Amino acid sequence: MSDPIDDLLDAAESGKSIIKNRDILHFTYIPEKIQHRKTEQEQVTQALLPILKQHRPSNLLVYGEPGTGKTLVIRTVLRKIQKRVEKSNFPIKLVYTNSKDETAIYGLLVSLGRQIDLNEAELPGNGLAISEVFNRLLKKIDNEKLNVIFVIDEIDYLAKLVQKTGKDILYQLTRANERLKQGSLSLVGVSNDLTFKENLDPRVISSLGEEEIVFRNYNVEQIKKILEERINDAFLENSVEIGAINRCAALAGGEHGDARRALDLILKAGEIAERQQSDKVTDQHVSEASQKMEEQLVKSTLEAFPLHKKLVILAIMRSKGSSTGEIYSSYKNLCKLVGRDELTNRRVKQMLSEIDVSGIITGKIISQGSHGSTKKFTLEIATETIKNAFKDDLTLQDIV
Repeated sequence: MSDPIDDLLDAAESGKSIIKNRDILHFTYIPEKIQHRKTEQEQVTQALLPILKQHRPSNLLVYGEPGTGKTLVIRTVLRKIQKRVEKSNFPIKLVYTNSKDETAIYGLLVSLGRQIDLNEAELPGNGLAISEVFNRLLKKIDNEKLNVIFVIDEIDYLAKLVQKTGKDILYQLTRANERLKQGSLSLVGVSNDLTFKENLDPRVISSLGEEEIVFRNYNVEQIKKILEERINDAFLENSVEIGAINRCAALAGGEHGDARRALDLILKAGEIAERQQSDKVTDQHVSEASQKMEEQLVKSTLEAFPLHKKLVILAIMRSKGSSTGEIYSSYKNLCKLVGRDELTNRRVKQMLSEIDVSGIITGKIISQGSHGSTKKFTLEIATETIKNAFKDDLTLQDIV
């Protein structure tokens, strides 16, 4: 009787690998030439040009949907500026952080501090007041006459942290130059959300968005060209069928204009083809990859829901009917089973609307003739997907 692990390892060792370099398909990879973003590259470069002439650039906001090349263009421009300023005596620091990677404002400021060479003794990883952290950052910039360009990717997450904590670090950052006698601090904010400024202090908006650039979505043909270029370097020659490329471009371009999703899709499709010991990536492999990625996205969304939203979803799954009243009745029973206090009917109705937006359930108004109308909810995903997502939640294990 053969060993299944050895069988798979033998197949992997003896089988043909069609992917040469996975890194080229990763969103952090910076190609030599960025396609279909000439105008945006010029705009970002022009906004940051003053630093080369030893002047402070204006603060810059860059908007666009995910996968439209914002971070790629900014990183490329910064890298080329860095090469040029290394030859001069003008002290420039180009700093990058993603606020989504930081769970607190403190961590984001420490990330900035480390990149301008503040060590643990000068700026500990915890224990100081936010105001003191900020003072130490400014002191470093002032003493060493640094000219800092601080790129905050996904700045909308920082804006949400500011709202939650009441510590308006964005206001302090945009006013930093008023406190600096020497050196300067410029901000480049990158956001997937064009509306995030609506909840900011008007004083922050006026200074943060001194210049603004919007990145438009890629169309299907542009995504196809991007794929072809990356595939040439990432895969063996002639190992990806044109039908697979077309399908990737159509799926990504038709939904979001998201080049990152297209690259993820072709990589996942290539991995599926390799597992099946196929010599070529086909459109069928892309379809399988798309389905797996969608399932993983739904699973991740479900896992991230707070307990009571999970209970509401289980109530929909368990209730004989699917009206709001029946769902609430089932939800209350589930709360008793897990020993938690139930939320109000009104709050559960709000949750149903929130979950509806995610696409996991669908709500429809159903006419009941002389009895008026009611809203009924149905699941848009398989019950097995829900069980799989909730099985590791200790509170729900007995129910699931």
